Amino acid sequence: MEAEEALESIKQIFEERKGKVVSLGNLEEKVFLLSWQGVDYGDMTCQIYKPNGKPYTEQYFREIGKKLIDKIKKFLNIDDLDKRNFREELENFFDKNYNYSTKKLSYITAPEPDYTTSQELPNNTVSELNQNPFIPFSGRVEEKYLFFDREREIRRIFEVLNSGSSVVLIGEEGIGKSSLLWMINQQAKIFLKSERQPVFLDLNLLHNESQFYSELCHEIGIPDSKDYQLTRNLRSCKILLAIDNVGKLTSEGFTRNIRDYLRGLAEGINAPLKLILAATESLNNLFKDSQEQGNTSPLAGICQEEHIHPWNEATMRAFIANRLAKTSVSFTEEEIIQLIQESGGHPRKLMQLCYRTYSRYVESLQ
Repeated sequence: MEAEEALESIKQIFEERKGKVVSLGNLEEKVFLLSWQGVDYGDMTCQIYKPNGKPYTEQYFREIGKKLIDKIKKFLNIDDLDKRNFREELENFFDKNYNYSTKKLSYITAPEPDYTTSQELPNNTVSELNQNPFIPFSGRVEEKYLFFDREREIRRIFEVLNSGSSVVLIGEEGIGKSSLLWMINQQAKIFLKSERQPVFLDLNLLHNESQFYSELCHEIGIPDSKDYQLTRNLRSCKILLAIDNVGKLTSEGFTRNIRDYLRGLAEGINAPLKLILAATESLNNLFKDSQEQGNTSPLAGICQEEHIHPWNEATMRAFIANRLAKTSVSFTEEEIIQLIQESGGHPRKLMQLCYRTYSRYVESLQ
């Protein structure tokens, strides 16, 4: 089976089973084709380029590859799929579950995937109404139709950014900081008064200062550089730099120097960088090394804090109603009250609890 045929088959399966809800992006398709041919992520940097002609990093392709494989594993139920056995496992799947003449899955062997409802989705079929809408369980929400609430926070954050200050989102784990950070980054071109190029870095994927500077330069589209040379390369740039999991700057491989440098690049209304960070606590408390000899965190001095709080009861009720709107299931008032109390307004916890509640309804119908 050739790579192009395999890709088209996967796309047809997604189209048949998921409509327009789940699809592969252009970059995911390119990574699929090269992965089928056995190309390593490192070698992909020489074969796929950004629209501006600049190369992507190997780490970026690893992230794209992971998302691609996770999609395929989830919706085709291939638990053992990974980069090393990519072609072998998919060919085995097609041999067992795919009718090449009709180009359709065998409904006997192929399980139905989870289905996410939304007001933007087309009308569901009867079978789709029983698919659990309470996903994703964890992690960053990157799809706009899955993002819920936080309009007031978004408005306040852009007010701060438009005033010339940088921002740090502070909140507990699972409160929705990463998803909010992603959405701010996506809407920057619309709501920033002074145009800035949005750049998103997740420090969970970067392990030292060298990787940080390299990824930053690649995302901006400038030559790899740091220190004074990076300052020179940024003179003509206006960047909104979103950094998720900024607490990782305390881990081995990072020093206070990088925070001092980021402050220098972000100071002043016309600075090359404006920062929007996500952290679990105040930056001055987060970076303990900054408190030596009476110093404060260099980032705390330029970032206005925006605390992300749990959802209130009205928002939780609206979220549950929104997700159930296009299903055949309704939660009882007693169940909703219990979900509200147990979750404490934490979006991730509420999602997980709702998923379990919904699953019990579906199991009772089988």
